[in-house]
Amino acid sequence: MNRLIQSLQTPFGLSLSRREFLRDVAGLTLGSTLMGASPFLRGEAVRKKRKVIVITFGGGARDQETFAPEGQENIPHLLHELIPQSSFFSHVTNRGILGHYVATASLATGVYETLNNFAAVPPQHPTVFEYFRRDLKRPANDAWVVAPSNGFNRIGESDCRSYGAGALVILPKHLLAAARPGGVNLDHLLRDNYENPLYTPQLGGGEFELQQLDRILRLSVEDFAAHARTLSSPDELSVYIAIRLMQQEAPSLLWITMHDIDVAHSGAYSLYIEGIRRTDRLCAEMWRAVQDNPEYAGNTTMFILPDFGRDADYDTGGNGFQHHRTGDAASRTTWMMALGAGVRPGVIYDDPVQSIDLVPSLGAILGFSPAQSEGKPVRELL
Repeated sequence: MNRLIQSLQTPFGLSLSRREFLRDVAGLTLGSTLMGASPFLRGEAVRKKRKVIVITFGGGARDQETFAPEGQENIPHLLHELIPQSSFFSHVTNRGILGHYVATASLATGVYETLNNFAAVPPQHPTVFEYFRRDLKRPANDAWVVAPSNGFNRIGESDCRSYGAGALVILPKHLLAAARPGGVNLDHLLRDNYENPLYTPQLGGGEFELQQLDRILRLSVEDFAAHARTLSSPDELSVYIAIRLMQQEAPSLLWITMHDIDVAHSGAYSLYIEGIRRTDRLCAEMWRAVQDNPEYAGNTTMFILPDFGRDADYDTGGNGFQHHRTGDAASRTTWMMALGAGVRPGVIYDDPVQSIDLVPSLGAILGFSPAQSEGKPVRELL
């Protein structure tokens, strides 16, 4: 039995089990049986209207709590609402460093970054936001990142100054730190890092954050603080800000990093499951916001993918769901779904791709050239 379990925890085994499960439950068609041209419409006019939203299913979740039969109850929105509308890629590998900031930086550059996961440093290679703005001559307010923690404040652009400016970054926790009224306990929304309690950078909301609330989001401090009191987690706060940003700025490239699932580092399995269920719900909430917004409905492609997974239970070098230390298949083999404009719905692909293939795929869709990316465009999206 142990040998059978381990065989299913290989990269191929994980991909195969996801594929068969989704074909049975969600009724997806195997992509290799499809023929025909790409559904993406081409042309400059179409590309100018195209919008892309990337959501990282961040924090690391394993198949047994998500796509395995025993985990399906935790992802009802993905399984029954989003995946039937999507092209689902069952075999995505992250070959880089398994830390949340560095892995997100790798997703955003198309290069496996090697920076210190706990340092306030920018990515070492040009980001998707810099490629997008430089090649397409887009203004500053057309690319945004909504980031989950203080450590992500440099994710918007790299140190490669020749590429120019990248994305504007909103840190909802900074906004909350600037806006929260005295005497109100909102610590559950301000917890900044689950992985390393020794790394607790101060949340310093100030005048700049208050200006973002007023000038960009058109929110009063009182209204923002009042709404924050109704929320239960940092990711709920991030999605609230992202939807508000869509309404006020309508950026063409919007990147949202989820992080609640990383509470698994605390060792509480129930909180880990709660984080998965909340992230599942928030992904569906974002897709509904796309459909409800006339600037986005009908011309938006949304990507959802994890930064990486978590350790398998059988690996003695890890701590199961709690951490992502071993680099085993459960930690590195993830998935990606694409839905919306130009995507074949109800299709599953099991050919291996890498997480760094996201940026060149976005380049092919939007019409920019990610020259330093080491990934390759996913052919099923071209």
